[in-house]
Amino acid sequence: MDCDIKTAIESLHDDLATWLGSQACDAVFERFAAAQHRSFSMVTTAGETLRRDELLTGLRAARNARPGLRIDISELEELVAEPGAVVVRFLESHHHAGEVTRRRVSAVLIPTPDESGFHWLVVHETEVAPD
Repeated sequence: MDCDIKTAIESLHDDLATWLGSQACDAVFERFAAAQHRSFSMVTTAGETLRRDELLTGLRAARNARPGLRIDISELEELVAEPGAVVVRFLESHHHAGEVTRRRVSAVLIPTPDESGFHWLVVHETEVAPD
């Protein structure tokens, strides 16, 4: 695969933070949306299951809902790397208004047809208790 998994994960979260944390242009949202596989689903920290359309509808309405948001990715582990899928786990830290919230994320990513990047297929988030 030509695309580095760490870069793909960080780029997606940079777009997410830009969308949620500023008056970003529509291209930022479109880039984020394009990274989600048509069969995408996720389990949120609240235990709710969201499909792609539900996620994107909620995010579309959330532009600049958290001004100044920054999302950091750390503790990235590549758990499985096969030709058709990569399974990762990482710590996602949201910095907003002087507070930090964290979630442990497990995700399945599949290569795009041209193998230049990844589509997010499945995400599961678990809230991490504050320090």
